[in-house]
Amino acid sequence: MDKARLRSYARLIARMGINVQPGQKVVIRTEPEQLNFLEILIDECYKAGASKVEPEWRFSPARRLDIQYQSDVTLGTVESWEEERLKKRTEELPANIYLDSDDPDALAGVDQDKWAKAQQERFKVTKPYRDAMENKYQWCVAAVPGLKWAKKVFPTLSDDEAVEKLWQLILDCSRVDEDPIKAWQEHNARLTERSAWLNSLKLRRLFYKSESSGTDFSVGLMPQMRFRGGCDEREGVEVLFNANIPSEEVYTTPMRGDAEGVVYASMPLSYRGVLIEDFYLRFEKGRVVEAHAGKNEEALKLMLNMDEGASMLGECAFVPYDSPIRRSGVLFYNTLFDENASCHLALGDGYSCCLENSAQYTPQQARELGVNESMIHEDFMIGTADMEIWGLTESGEKVAIFKNGNWAE
Repeated sequence: MDKARLRSYARLIARMGINVQPGQKVVIRTEPEQLNFLEILIDECYKAGASKVEPEWRFSPARRLDIQYQSDVTLGTVESWEEERLKKRTEELPANIYLDSDDPDALAGVDQDKWAKAQQERFKVTKPYRDAMENKYQWCVAAVPGLKWAKKVFPTLSDDEAVEKLWQLILDCSRVDEDPIKAWQEHNARLTERSAWLNSLKLRRLFYKSESSGTDFSVGLMPQMRFRGGCDEREGVEVLFNANIPSEEVYTTPMRGDAEGVVYASMPLSYRGVLIEDFYLRFEKGRVVEAHAGKNEEALKLMLNMDEGASMLGECAFVPYDSPIRRSGVLFYNTLFDENASCHLALGDGYSCCLENSAQYTPQQARELGVNESMIHEDFMIGTADMEIWGLTESGEKVAIFKNGNWAE
């Protein structure tokens, strides 16, 4: 891969992704496989003014062995040093970069029940720190191709060819061209304009229908709800940042407990190293009451039972069917990309940042208004070429939002 283009990508992440500020600390979560790009990214973060850049390592093969050999208690324990680090980061609020390169099948075959219980135990300790940091710092999720991920997407290519091909797609979909900063400024402006139009409608309910998939579904919206898209301007964070690169979505958080009907997934879902395929969910009174998958149904049902809020919705996102990622013709087996090729919903935790004047609410107050609470937030794709979406306004007017899979206007 051309080093100049990789440096442009790293600069985009540092300056438009997290938008690191002079003197700010940066944490980069990554796999050891990404050392070459990591070096470039660290350099760009320092050039943008970072005071310290700290890599934090993830390694899927080690995680797999941990689940296999550690006791339930050990696997679910948050060590004292981990909690001290969380406390320190709550105080410092570093900018966070998550480099996603996971193997979609990394944890296939492990004891998922054991892993789920361990995560539930850890969440009891980490939740207060997560709540304390909510809407107060910048982050960016971006992708770097891992070999196993690349071979999953391009199984017939050689190892080197598969990685190179995936690199090309990541950079193309992330708008890394001659001037990616300018390209993202223009893209952000378009998404902001879409958000403003939706907010002007004062929608109170969304209706989804797809004849091809069978989706027939509706969901309620809070009066305080606002749509967001593009560059994040959060009331608790003074710095503009792009939380996802790439991103094609305009999104909001729905009313907890108000969803009816059935939705069919239009793409596989990669969840904790397992691919869940050909699945549907049926909602009654806001909660999933029926779920079936053609492959890995056990993982789907385990996800839905992670906690009280895991079977309710935390996000509704609009993505046109003709998005650049969809037009690539590639199934990425990676939510960061596949969610930006399709309208999607998310099970689990909602976004309090989607409330008007969100900074005035504590996490508990946001929950009381109707923002769902959960330890998970899992996006799944439902968009199709014939997807129709319309909204019901506060005054009772019916407004077309999507026709034939794309924006109605």
